[in-house]
Amino acid sequence: MSVEIVRIPVLSDNYVWLLHEPASGETVAVDPAVAEPVLAEAERRGWTIGQIWNTHWHGDHIGGNDAIKAATGARVSAPAAEAAKIPSLDVPLREGDSVRIGAVEGTVMEVPAHTAGHIAIHLPGEQAVFVGDTLFAMGCGRLFEGTPAQMHANMDRLAALPDATRVYCAHEYTQSNGRYALVAEPDNGAIRARMEQVDAARARGEATVPTTIGLERETNPFMRAGSVEELARRRAAKDVFRG
Repeated sequence: MSVEIVRIPVLSDNYVWLLHEPASGETVAVDPAVAEPVLAEAERRGWTIGQIWNTHWHGDHIGGNDAIKAATGARVSAPAAEAAKIPSLDVPLREGDSVRIGAVEGTVMEVPAHTAGHIAIHLPGEQAVFVGDTLFAMGCGRLFEGTPAQMHANMDRLAALPDATRVYCAHEYTQSNGRYALVAEPDNGAIRARMEQVDAARARGEATVPTTIGLERETNPFMRAGSVEELARRRAAKDVFRG
């Protein structure tokens, strides 16, 4: 990896990702829910945030934009389709657009369903993808503004990335997602084995993300759904699951 990636826990279960490319000194904040801890971590490391990448418009992903922008002059790149909901947006992003941090280039993937304009940012050279609330460890985002067909297409598209690709999602939902995954696929030994590790990690107060595409292909009931109808059934069941 030529980019350092730092996880910053904020609010109750959000993660902000801070990226730093040492050769250029450039730093990016991904989905800053709030500003203060993000600015503090960057300052502690001697980094200056020059860019913000937003995956979608929800407040717990853009809430820190204005304060970070005011403090550092950072440029905000976010989904073009959600420009009306992201007032601080400077660079509208669409399918296939490029983003850069230093010499490292990323590609924009449109993955609507959780929100109508949701994007992911894939850094192929870093084997990393920033997915916001589309893909979680053993889960996927709720369908607030999209359809099961859209989410199924998103899952297939992300599953096609190399297995070693690290998945940087925006919430610590793994334990609750895994409890549902055990119900959705009770005979999946990979899920049972993973949950033992997840429960132990959470008991120690440790984070469980990033995950990897390969691990999700084995244990994520939404990525493993064989049809739109199956994903729709699983998403509806998860929405009311209280396990």
